[in-house]
Amino acid sequence: MTANDQQPQHQQRAPRGSDPVQTLLLALVVVLVLGGTGYVCVAHPSVTAPIAAVGGVGGALAAAFGVAVANRRR
Repeated sequence: MTANDQQPQHQQRAPRGSDPVQTLLLALVVVLVLGGTGYVCVAHPSVTAPIAAVGGVGGALAAAFGVAVANRRR
C-alpha cells in the first residue's frame, strides 16, 4: 500500500427511527393533555362544546402537520 492509497472511511448515519425517550415523553404529554381535558369536561360541562370544537380543529391540524413532516423526511 502506498502513501497515496486511501482506505474507504465509513460514515455512521443517524438511525431513521425516533429516540425512545422522545417517544416516551411525547406519549406522556399526550396522555396528560387528554386526561386534563377529560377532567375539565367532566367537572365543568358548560365548556365541553368549545373544547370539542378546538379538539376537532386541533386533530385536523395535527394530522396535516404529521403528513408534512413525513413527506419532508423522504
